[in-house]
Amino acid sequence: MVKLTEKHLEVISKTVLDYLEKEKEKDRKRKHDWRLKNTKLLLRNYRNFKIHASDVEEDIEELDSILLDEFLGSEEFAIESIKKSKQRTLVMINYIDRMMEVYRILAEKSGKPEDLRRYKILYDMYINPDKKSVMEIAECHNVSEKTAYRNCKEAINTFSSLVFGVDGIRFF
Repeated sequence: MVKLTEKHLEVISKTVLDYLEKEKEKDRKRKHDWRLKNTKLLLRNYRNFKIHASDVEEDIEELDSILLDEFLGSEEFAIESIKKSKQRTLVMINYIDRMMEVYRILAEKSGKPEDLRRYKILYDMYINPDKKSVMEIAECHNVSEKTAYRNCKEAINTFSSLVFGVDGIRFF
């Protein structure tokens, strides 16, 4: 049997602690990447969500009348699922709209023109009902397309922290 010295135990302990710290950092990065990915997905699909949730009250009333008049059993479950999906979509749209408003206010109060430009580029790329190409957005803000993409990426990082709170921030 091998006898471990104090030096051996010290080296083993340090190695284990280093490994655990690296794993913790990887986990933090995965969480951040997941939130960033979800923020991008929400923004990319925002206009579709708006269409899906438009006239949600009328749709739900119509679905309720169909449910009462025609269906029983498993179809009832399908209609309930559609209703809940529309309601969840509407809640998410309202939340995104509120967080975009918070972002706008923060950008305006920062006093930095680049912060406001980032907000506006993000808005034009994903939220504005009048969809524009990246070239049009870049021209509108007097920047290159590359700068527009970079500003949008930076804005998404900021917006992600608003959407997910402290969980949306990447700690180094």
